[in-house]
Amino acid sequence: MLFYRLYKDEKGRKVGFLQGNEACVEAAIIAGVRFFAGYPITPSSEIAAVASEKLPAYGGKFIQMEDEISAMAACIGASMTGVKVMTATSGPGFSLKQENIGYAALNEVPCVIVNVQRAGPSTGLPTQISQGDVMQARWGTHGDHPIIVLSPSSVEEVVEFTIEAVNLSEKYRNPVILLMDETVAHMRERVTLPLESEVTLINRKSPEVPPHEYKPFQATSDDIPAFAPFGSGYRYNITGLIHDESGFPTTNTEEVVMLLERIHRKIYNNLNDIVKVKKFNIEDADMVLISFGSTVRGCLGAMEIARAQGIKLGVLQLVTIWPFPEKVIEELVEKVKKVFVVELNMGQLIFEVQRASKGKGKIFGINKYNGWSITPQEILKKVMEL
Repeated sequence: MLFYRLYKDEKGRKVGFLQGNEACVEAAIIAGVRFFAGYPITPSSEIAAVASEKLPAYGGKFIQMEDEISAMAACIGASMTGVKVMTATSGPGFSLKQENIGYAALNEVPCVIVNVQRAGPSTGLPTQISQGDVMQARWGTHGDHPIIVLSPSSVEEVVEFTIEAVNLSEKYRNPVILLMDETVAHMRERVTLPLESEVTLINRKSPEVPPHEYKPFQATSDDIPAFAPFGSGYRYNITGLIHDESGFPTTNTEEVVMLLERIHRKIYNNLNDIVKVKKFNIEDADMVLISFGSTVRGCLGAMEIARAQGIKLGVLQLVTIWPFPEKVIEELVEKVKKVFVVELNMGQLIFEVQRASKGKGKIFGINKYNGWSITPQEILKKVMEL
């Protein structure tokens, strides 16, 4: 049973008072997602619940699997048939998905994984907020693999970034993680859902050669091979082993290097398209708060209070956490006196900010990790102390 209703405005767009989790499903449907496999886990369970009711009405499929590993595997299998897919989890479930996320990265299978962060380690505080999965989102699976991670700070951004996540996964044939947190997932805000005609939807590139000439992992000018769905007449091998352009396992050193370098190039040669940030009062700022997710809201509140007191404080919101916006950070630390990295953990993102700054600037961490959000007053107090 859905706990929200959607109404239409004068342009026919659906409007509602939605949770972040509910908005995520609505946006995924707009983006073309028609398959969801998952396993209930707090605080992401509403995503699965809403998907189970909404997807069949759009000709889609929902399946609850026996665990998080199989849920990720089911999404990979569905995506291989050409369907846009999504799964959602949190904490321990995200850990269980990691092996198959690596499989998807190696085999360039488009998929979106929503991780609603909660406090850990282990079962931790399952109903309370944390931002402790930053490094896991990047390095959780083994080996050298590319990943894209987006983090919304509001329900409106959940809609925007979910659509963007689906598009990026399709465009670059890569797993994309939507890194939400418990506060964004469960807060309710008024949102207007765009019409499909108002958004740009991207579909994976189709082959232009007959089946007997098709190579599923062939190097192309943009490093993104064409994708032939299973069942469309194109037959090919897919494996978790390092493979050649035809998809068969190989230990040939040149082929190994060629594959690994290509799957990274397709991401890192397109940083201008993938990496996004939002800047608030950066131009004249003496000090800047860097953050992501719901914590950005506290940072913006602290900025407003500081500005009213004549303190030139700005905010840099990281929309894309991975790939990390190194160039933006490097340019920023050269212009301001101090940088404060605000995150709900014991310190993760700050190390990337320090690395990107190349030893320049004064960088401090403002951290909270007791399961509660950080307030503007707490942030500003730390700024003044430091």
